[in-house]
Amino acid sequence: MAKVELTMPKMGESIIEATILKWVKNVGDTVEEDDTILEIATDKVDSEVPSPVEGTIEKILFKEDDVVAVGEVIAVISTNGVESASAQPSEAKHQEVAVEMPQTSSEVPIPATASSAISRTDSKGRFYSPLVRSIAEEESLNMQELEQIEGSGAQGRVTKNDILAYIGQRKQTIAPVSKPQATPAPKPMPAVTNHTPSFSANGETEIIEMDRMRKLIADHMVMSKHTSPHVTSFVEADVTNLVNWRNKVKGPFQQQHGEKITFTPIFVEAVAKAIQDFPMVNVSVQDNKIIRKKYINIGMATALPSGNLIVPVIKNADRLNLLGLTKEVNGLANRARNNQLKPEEIQDGTFTLTNVGTFGNVMGTPIINQPQVAILAVGAIRKKPAVMETEYGDVIAVRQMMFLSLSYDHRVVDGFLGGSFLRKVADYLEDFDGERKI
Repeated sequence: MAKVELTMPKMGESIIEATILKWVKNVGDTVEEDDTILEIATDKVDSEVPSPVEGTIEKILFKEDDVVAVGEVIAVISTNGVESASAQPSEAKHQEVAVEMPQTSSEVPIPATASSAISRTDSKGRFYSPLVRSIAEEESLNMQELEQIEGSGAQGRVTKNDILAYIGQRKQTIAPVSKPQATPAPKPMPAVTNHTPSFSANGETEIIEMDRMRKLIADHMVMSKHTSPHVTSFVEADVTNLVNWRNKVKGPFQQQHGEKITFTPIFVEAVAKAIQDFPMVNVSVQDNKIIRKKYINIGMATALPSGNLIVPVIKNADRLNLLGLTKEVNGLANRARNNQLKPEEIQDGTFTLTNVGTFGNVMGTPIINQPQVAILAVGAIRKKPAVMETEYGDVIAVRQMMFLSLSYDHRVVDGFLGGSFLRKVADYLEDFDGERKI
């Protein structure tokens, strides 16, 4: 009889641990391949973990609400076949995990603290994740308030975005009432909570504790700056043909294919073509080695309703036509905003695109998404007077212009490569066929 170890899956390049929400299967249960064994969550994704094999659950090594490091063995499945020596988890290994886990728990909400005041389930049987319970505890929400929040997650579950939205509305409601209370020389109020106060003593400064996702983003950005010497190059592109084509076809495109076409899939297409021309931009660095990726997986930075950022990945972007890219872009963006991304949809990116023009910015100097070596920012498209060369001489005309900026890792991408790649992306956008069929 063989024993297969089920490990905590990697949920993204910046994710180092996940919380076990619920065991769907118990010890002794039989499972088919791809049957859901447990549900896990991070601040980025809620996901189900399927069984990799057919067999019987022999051991479950962690409890619900436990925070488990990526790659740790969480269960053992017995199957018919020859037993593998490496398949058996050692007791020493799990004892070591038990010692290490408290070191990381200071960076995340501690489930045990949250559960002391907030129950895992409410009177209707709705489950609350450790993160939601921790936020509720920090914001002094009681169970009655929590039950009033309408959940957008699976089976009506309250997500982080749901509870943060409720807290924001709650503060706006309370603020007008609390403001008149500011009187000259008031007596200090006794402390009623143990956590850090949200406001300073004079009421002029608000102290906001970073949520776990923001901490991860901050750590990842600082690490990237420490890892890579950043250089940023800029070009300006005339995208008039592209804009006119999209304005002409966006209605028929949606009617014919059922998809709204934005500029993003067109940008992704141009980037994928340019990477094929300059493959040394599609690399990573490991020690003194350059790892060249022969697949082109383009991440697109996506802003979440909470204000945080996530980077879903378009896999094998060079193999998709414009319709395929449009479907991928729209599908990933919608799932990102609804917190429905699967773990594999935020993994294995080789290059990142961020659209700062969405916020009305004309250009930016983005930070590289490690372990990649380059990231492209596209700015807002604006009408500007530009000089055009014609057979009758130079003329000034109103054109649709856009800045593109490329930040790259100067350890392996020098100015010639980075600048040439960026110019190539702009060339593909400028040379867009205005008569292209949909």
